[in-house]
Amino acid sequence: MSKQSFIQGAVILILAGFITKILGFVNRIVMARILGPEGVGLYMMAVPILILVITLTRLGLPVAISKLVAEAEAQGDRIRVKRILVVSLSITAVLSIICTVLTLLGAKVISAWFLTDERAYWPLMAITPIIPIVAISSVIKGYFQGKQNMRPSAYAQVIEQVVRISLVVFLATLLLPLGLEFAAAGAMISVVIGEAAALFYLLTTFKYGKRKKTFRIRQGFFTQLQKGKETLHDLLRIGLPATGSGLIGSVSWTLEPILVAQSLAAAGVATAVATAQYGLLSGYAIPLVMLPMFITYSLSVSLVPAISEAQATHHHALIHRRLYQALRIALICGAPSTVVMIFFAEPLTTVVYGTPEAGTFLKLLAPFFLLLYFQSPLQATLQGLDMAKTAMMNTLYGAMIKMMAIVILASRPSLGIYGAALAININVCLVTLLHFFSVVKVIKGFSIHFQDVLKVGIAMAVMAVGGLYCLESLQSELNLSLSWALVLTLFFAGGIYFLSLLVMKVIGRQDIERIPLIGPHIAPFFPKR
Repeated sequence: MSKQSFIQGAVILILAGFITKILGFVNRIVMARILGPEGVGLYMMAVPILILVITLTRLGLPVAISKLVAEAEAQGDRIRVKRILVVSLSITAVLSIICTVLTLLGAKVISAWFLTDERAYWPLMAITPIIPIVAISSVIKGYFQGKQNMRPSAYAQVIEQVVRISLVVFLATLLLPLGLEFAAAGAMISVVIGEAAALFYLLTTFKYGKRKKTFRIRQGFFTQLQKGKETLHDLLRIGLPATGSGLIGSVSWTLEPILVAQSLAAAGVATAVATAQYGLLSGYAIPLVMLPMFITYSLSVSLVPAISEAQATHHHALIHRRLYQALRIALICGAPSTVVMIFFAEPLTTVVYGTPEAGTFLKLLAPFFLLLYFQSPLQATLQGLDMAKTAMMNTLYGAMIKMMAIVILASRPSLGIYGAALAININVCLVTLLHFFSVVKVIKGFSIHFQDVLKVGIAMAVMAVGGLYCLESLQSELNLSLSWALVLTLFFAGGIYFLSLLVMKVIGRQDIERIPLIGPHIAPFFPKR
């Protein structure tokens, strides 16, 4: 499997992310129908513990491996690539064994005391075997990403979801007669088997891929491990700050509902009302504005090795170009999502949730969350430039300011829950700007292309006007239901946006050519930009 360009790799991951988003949505629907709210609740109780343990086990190594392998490949140092893999596998093996044993031994205490429902014990036990599987998968994915071959990671995502969905109905239904906790455990087992199938694919590709390696992992394993002190230092120097950023985010999101509840109580809001308001904000509005994040995540995964390779070869112009390409894609993809969530907020939340009140929060968050789509590429750039610690500190500053803003704003009776929404917006803006200024400080001469921003802004305005007119016409003149009118409107508005970008030459033949499989065939029908 050959190396792809930065854009090709990003597009492959974006397509895989889109497919897995759809499959994941299908999986949640299936689970909800089989398990019901209580069963899903038991399932979800085990998930945060699992995510925390996996975060500690991975130790930020996928990012570190991706960066270091890209640098070693750029310098043609195959021995260093092998040493990176040997040390990484050793670290994750030790950590996964420790974390798995601790989780198994502490499952009863965790379920009874921390999760407050002893029935969560079985889902937690069922999901624990996934820890070493994900740990090894992360190392192999980091290796492929460092070689700038994104196909294995993309295919593994899809395989995991397909296997999971194929098994969840069978296992959950099979165990349901034993109780909801066992049915939830069955759903967890489907996740474990899905990850195992993805790992099997990754290992097979690693061993039998088209581009044969010039080394074997088992040969001289302990010799390379003994010589790996410097490699260990490099991995931890990048991996620990990346883990820190993830943990800061996790702790921040954990503390957020506590601070919001206390602040709303201080503002005189009744507990039941406060819970409902926070549900609208965090359970309804935020998941919608976060939907396009799979695009920026894909960009980030592809960007780390691309930036690292350019830095290793001292190709500073290439660093500029790749960061510009990433931010440009984030802008082009994030802009239409922002339009939909601002101008079609109430229809969207009505169709999706049956709760038009959530539209108010969606409109409040959406304009600021456009900046969030730039945050991941900027953070990936900092990591690729060996500034993972700076990215972590920026995240920490943002989390601290957000928590203080929640207390100050949400406790004011005149703001209430809207103060919490504003605090979240402040966090998004602050961290993104801190990342941007950190990047500009290191990459001399880098700046925003305001001409592109202006053109995308015009396309957004055209999309909003055309979409609003379309929705009104479909409902008033054709008397369509809101659901059908909204779906047709979004297709129409998306088409207008795309055509506007073509007319203003924001996208052109060069961009279409980079779409895997179909791009080269349809590109000749598009004008150059």
